[in-house]
Amino acid sequence: MIRIVPLKFQQAGRQYNFNALALELKAGDKVIIETDRGRAMATVVILPYDVEESKAPDGLKSIQRIATEEDLAMAETNTAREKDAHRFCMERIHSRQLAMKLVRAEYAFDGSKIIFFFTADGRIDFRELVKDLAHHFHTRIEMRQIGVRDEAKRVGGLGICGRELCCCSFLTQFNPVSVKMAKEQGLALNPSKISGQCGRLLCCLGYEFETYKGLRKGMPKCGKKVTWQENECNVTSVDVLRQQVTLRDGKGNCCCVTMEELRTGQASQPTTDEETSGETLSTRLNKERPQSQRQRTGKGQKTGQGQKTGRGQKQGKQQPARGQKQAKKTSDEAEKPKEKQNKQTKNESPEGKSQSKRRRRGRRRPRSGNKPGPGNPGSNQPSPNKQGE
Repeated sequence: MIRIVPLKFQQAGRQYNFNALALELKAGDKVIIETDRGRAMATVVILPYDVEESKAPDGLKSIQRIATEEDLAMAETNTAREKDAHRFCMERIHSRQLAMKLVRAEYAFDGSKIIFFFTADGRIDFRELVKDLAHHFHTRIEMRQIGVRDEAKRVGGLGICGRELCCCSFLTQFNPVSVKMAKEQGLALNPSKISGQCGRLLCCLGYEFETYKGLRKGMPKCGKKVTWQENECNVTSVDVLRQQVTLRDGKGNCCCVTMEELRTGQASQPTTDEETSGETLSTRLNKERPQSQRQRTGKGQKTGQGQKTGRGQKQGKQQPARGQKQAKKTSDEAEKPKEKQNKQTKNESPEGKSQSKRRRRGRRRPRSGNKPGPGNPGSNQPSPNKQGE
């Protein structure tokens, strides 16, 4: 039996199996190992487990020892020196005018070499840059070109969900992501919403892809025609998680039906909440408007203020209903006798009589059309000549 323990070099790096020998290890311990690139420090992922020698991986290497305080102090010193190496390399890149983006500089555990990670669109001739770095640091220099996803993993950051990026927290390897995954989940194909910090499609699109793929089996697609309650309807929308589809018949009525109801062809009984509301939202077609609520419009008629009501007429306000007209008439009739009574009371008073007589006298006009006067033959007053005589 061989004791195997998984180790990792970074927070979300890949895991490698090593021989734990007889060391007592637990999750989170720092150990020193020997790799093809030299001595390095790694972290224990889980407790060691026993495996038969026939099932053990080939070329299995052993752990040298558990990291001491001196090893941890050396690792902290290398981390502080990485900032100076990164700053100096950036200065040389700008002076050389190289089309590359420096991501990070890492020291080996024993300080034997420095690894510079960078991104670029194509191949870069950095031979002169390596000479400048080797002359300044007096150690081995390694330039390593990485992709945009590896850049996001090493730099870190927050995603659109508000949490730390998956690639730098727990995701150990990158799986291929396609636009088909976003379409299957009904997401908007907006690059700003389905892309991550690296500019590629979000890794989380693949987490629920298989679930959506399994739930969508047997569900009709949008635009497909189905039969529901002896009516031919079109599928307008599909809710995969709730297993519901929205249907529209030829009259324009819509309803929401579950897949179980669609298979059986019968609507389930409404719940207590639906009975109180008087209408089922998920199983019945929307009811048509009652006749009293319909707007009666003829040819060339339109409702609303300032709109046409006839062929050449315009109506400023909506006409009142018949019941309102009758109520207006009754109120007018009730007000008329009151006005008559008031007029009678005014006429009965002496002042009212005189005023009414004056008004009547002032309104009278002679039939001849000429005003009565002393010279007019039609007047009743005598002429001055007759008076003298």
